[in-house]
Amino acid sequence: METIILFAPLLGAILCGFGWRVMGEKSAQVLATGLLFLSMILSWIVFLTFDGETAKVSLLRWVESGTFAVDWAIRLDRLTAVMLIVVTTVSAFVHLYSFGYMAHDENFREGESY
Repeated sequence: METIILFAPLLGAILCGFGWRVMGEKSAQVLATGLLFLSMILSWIVFLTFDGETAKVSLLRWVESGTFAVDWAIRLDRLTAVMLIVVTTVSAFVHLYSFGYMAHDENFREGESY
């Protein structure tokens, strides 16, 4: 679940930034905003089910050489859970607001891919 929280907005930015011509402007807006709302909902679930124990969520192995190993990981504690809520909630509602705000803007694709 934590991996989806981190990578859903990135996936939306990549798809909308490079593929908006294929899928259309409105579809790109809906996709980017939908993935942000997915991240927001999952962030709230992580926060509400957080048991107080610090957890290490390994995303991938970055370097491995003999007995030396470095993982790309996120430390999930109370502060991380709160910040996930703040960042994803604000981002999701800013994207929702941009439906009307960017409706007639020529530079729509730059706004949605951020």
